[in-house]
This record gives sequence, structure tokens and C-alpha cells, in this order.
Amino acid sequence: MAGPDGATPLDAVDEVPVWLEVNGQPAVTWMCTPDQLDALVVGWCYGEGYLESRDDLLSMRPCARELGFWVTVPETRYATVEGEERRRVLASGCGAVTTILGALHKVPRRSATPTIPDLAQTRALFKALFARGERYQSTGGIHAAALTDGVDLLNHAEDIGRHNAVDKVMGQRILAREGTADLILLVTGRISGELAYKAARARIGVVATPSVPSTVAVEIARAAGMVLIGRAVSGTPQVWTP
Repeated sequence: MAGPDGATPLDAVDEVPVWLEVNGQPAVTWMCTPDQLDALVVGWCYGEGYLESRDDLLSMRPCARELGFWVTVPETRYATVEGEERRRVLASGCGAVTTILGALHKVPRRSATPTIPDLAQTRALFKALFARGERYQSTGGIHAAALTDGVDLLNHAEDIGRHNAVDKVMGQRILAREGTADLILLVTGRISGELAYKAARARIGVVATPSVPSTVAVEIARAAGMVLIGRAVSGTPQVWTP
């Protein structure tokens, strides 16, 4: 995007609407960065419970006229999600807001508390994530997320929305038929309740951020047996254990 009078180009990040219908019903419209959209669709469906594995994705068809997708999942899984207490509602805030606290008893519970990762190595992994994110570096106006085993970055995505970036890395794993359980999720933004719920659904062991978690995220992590790490890059890291 050119600046005034042909001056130095202005930094701006792409943001477009992308809609999704699941089993013929409107599910969500994202405001997102228009890349890795297949992964975004699959990761969101996984986080919401419509998919448990790649095999549950019966079909995924893009719209030829605009940015949108039709997805078909097993009717039993669709009915289960639609009948849950955790229903999507209209509200203000970041992410597709849902009623979460009333369904904490349904958050998947880990059988054992994960090991707290080496905090110096976690800081180094964040620096690797920052270096890998071209738009993150060039604009500072985009979020990044990554999945790691504590040693290497396994999956990486960027998006104008931090929830979308998380859905994209989850979707990459599902599409590749690779698991997410016990991995570490790195996110560049605040850990919200919605984000913590997505991580719990994926049976992530640890979620880390340079920022901090919300109080709802802490409650969800405790219910799930998941570790949260705030202030993971600078200063003294803060660790929340179940």
C-alpha cells in the first residue's frame, strides 16, 4: 500500500472475511489473514469438537465466488457439538466467543500434569518463532503461533487474529494426521479463555506467551490439567500449574 503522494509504502496487514458452513448450517465468519485457509477451517472444527481426527472430515469444499467453505462431518459428531452447553453467543471481545465456564466439567482432563519445560529453552523457541515470522517482523501487526516438542518448532502460522493462528497450526497437524497431545503451544498474544479451551481440546500440555493469561484461561487450564506460562520472553516467567 503506497503512502501519501507516493511516499514510502505504509505497513498494513491483510484482513478479509471468510465464512464456514458445517453440515449445511452457518457456523462462523472469521476476519482473518487469507492464507492457510484449509488449515484454519480444519483447526477451528477440531477445536470446536466437530472433528476428532482427519477421518471425521467427510468433505471440505471451497466456494468459487467468495472466500467461504462448506464442510461435512459425521452427523453424530455435529449433533453432539450442537447439543453441548458450550454454545456460541454474540459478544464483544477477541475470538469466536462461547459460553465456557458452564461447561468446565466437560473440558478433557489430562491423566498426569505435564512437566514444566525448560524456561530458557522456551524463551529461545519464542525467538525462533519471531525470526520465522516474516510479517510479524515487518509489520508488528500480526500474531504468530507455533507447536513445539520443546526442542524444535514443528508447525508455525501467522494471522491477524491470535485464535486464527492457533487454529491454523492445529489444522496443519490434523491434515497431516499428526497428533497434538502433550505438545507445547506458543502464542504471541494473551492466552484467552477461548484459546485455552482450544488447547485443552487438543490435549496440549503447556501453553506459553510473552503476555499473560486471562482468569478464565487459568480456570480452564486447571480443569484440564494444563500448564500456562506467562511473561515467557522477558522478565521473570510466571507459571500456572493445575
